[in-house]
Amino acid sequence: MKPIDEFVRQMMASAERVRAGDPGAATDVIQRALQQAGLMTPAAPAEDTPTIIDINPAPGATQAPPRAKVRPRSPMTGARPGWQRQPHAPADLGPGRFIDGSFACPEGRRRYKLYVPAGAAEGPRPLVVMLHGCTQNADDFAAGTALNSIAEEHGCLVLYPEQDRSANHNSCWNWFEPGQQRRGSGEPAILAAMTREILAEHGADPRRVYAAGLSAGGAMAAILGAEYPELFAAIGIHSGLAAGTGKDMISGLHAMKHPPSPTPAGQGVPVIVFHGDADHVVNAGNGEAVLRQFSGAQAGSMQRERQDGNAGGRRFTRSCWRDAQGRRLAEHWLVHGMGHAWAGGKAAGSHTDASGPNASSEMLAFFLEHGR
Repeated sequence: MKPIDEFVRQMMASAERVRAGDPGAATDVIQRALQQAGLMTPAAPAEDTPTIIDINPAPGATQAPPRAKVRPRSPMTGARPGWQRQPHAPADLGPGRFIDGSFACPEGRRRYKLYVPAGAAEGPRPLVVMLHGCTQNADDFAAGTALNSIAEEHGCLVLYPEQDRSANHNSCWNWFEPGQQRRGSGEPAILAAMTREILAEHGADPRRVYAAGLSAGGAMAAILGAEYPELFAAIGIHSGLAAGTGKDMISGLHAMKHPPSPTPAGQGVPVIVFHGDADHVVNAGNGEAVLRQFSGAQAGSMQRERQDGNAGGRRFTRSCWRDAQGRRLAEHWLVHGMGHAWAGGKAAGSHTDASGPNASSEMLAFFLEHGR
């Protein structure tokens, strides 16, 4: 059994002990799991409190000596260690303006960065909402995906909402919490309202609004597509999960390794999915679950194309589903040998793999085929 599988099994066992009314036994199981994973110091004397070791530096930081923290971390939930930025690489943030902003509504407040192309607008601009993964921020995600320069070519605005550490210690979007999975509630409501404000302030095209994300950001992008289909014309999910997956951190961790059957989206929006088949953080079956969630009801009426190819030194399998008019409604890129990272990304950002097809280019091309 792989270490993460054993860790998840022990976390599930601890939850069973809590439900059985034995919190002491649950604590013992958790501490044993953390020690085996190297996230807790060995058993301390009775008068001391065991400490959890944080081995996950912030993006851009060099590896520092271990620091005591109150809980382990996860790239998806804040409960397991994540990755590091690749250092000393120049960032490509595009020739336009990269504006700092802040948005507030009754559900909460979040900072953001907005890319405004340098070229003159020929009409209302499309808007792409990009949701970063855990441990990332707007600058990091923009640098790693290099989407700004691609958006410049097409005259697109790019909005990068930023999770607040007060909402999640590891800067994860809280995709696994029921209160953050519903229309009009929590983070989805904040993100939808922020998107509408940017549309109004910058005269963007309300018919061409898209959402994409990586990992935890991908899971939140799926929630936006499921809960706000009248706002988002298409979505892109990279190494993420279907909307509504997980009802708490423990079930979210389990879903990352064992994809559950998704609840069909009420009004499916076009979706493009990227996932690496060597992803040991989020099982690649979660990408297939996203496809079923958003296109399952239409699958029988769509024509499927399959292409095996090689890009950037990695093999990939691309599957595309079209309607009777030939429009792409769903697309799935399975990148062989790639782990939990943005395909074709830049080393200036964290969680990227420079090899393989360019997910940023392919997602934007897919998005721009669709409008409300």
